[in-house]
Amino acid sequence: MSHIVAILPAAGLGTRMGHETPKQFRELDGVPLVILSLRRIASCPLITHIIVATRGDEVERLDARIRQEKFAQDVRVVKGGDSRQGSVAQALKQIPEDTELVVVHDAVRPFVTVEQITRVIEEARRCNAAILGVPAMDTVKEVKRASLPEDVALITATVPRERIVLAQTPQVFETQLLKQAFANAEQDGVNASDEAGLVERLGHEVRVVQGSERNIKITKPSDMELARFYLHSEPKKS
Repeated sequence: MSHIVAILPAAGLGTRMGHETPKQFRELDGVPLVILSLRRIASCPLITHIIVATRGDEVERLDARIRQEKFAQDVRVVKGGDSRQGSVAQALKQIPEDTELVVVHDAVRPFVTVEQITRVIEEARRCNAAILGVPAMDTVKEVKRASLPEDVALITATVPRERIVLAQTPQVFETQLLKQAFANAEQDGVNASDEAGLVERLGHEVRVVQGSERNIKITKPSDMELARFYLHSEPKKS
């Protein structure tokens, strides 16, 4: 039986949140964001294993908290790296040999649905690389900032909105393809903001599955306010 392994990088400091507690450990209704995100990922029956990569000094505490959840999947907590890419790379070393697909999900995206997770996995099974994403609603400008004040930029082009999507997670890849992308990036000294960026460097097609505006990544204080609204507007489980 082949496996589908989910990786949650959760080693960041979350400096944009402006809080001493790293953003993945900030709480909504008393539950850490990383646990809320884990619950969503674990709700997908296609996922057989989960690996969470966190800071070395948080491994023991997070592992104990996750055990309280009694997830159906095997969940392991490992020491992450100094960046998102480094954390995913560390987790990749821990996946079973017969892993078919790797699902990478932000530890601070607690509103993804099981339907979205399932859909992007199904698409990745067809094409080996797929992510969630949403169309850009605002007009997108290309700018340059050289020789200008910090809060000023010069517009150099307007990018057609129909060519733009905002990438989300999960991002799902055939295992060997993702490992090759990471190996090439390490060899070339490249650090990308997401896994799709590394796979694109190989010249491989990456497809985008329709995501949702509710599938927010919580990175700043105002995101917490929106997250509370979304959480309290969800139907209560009986």
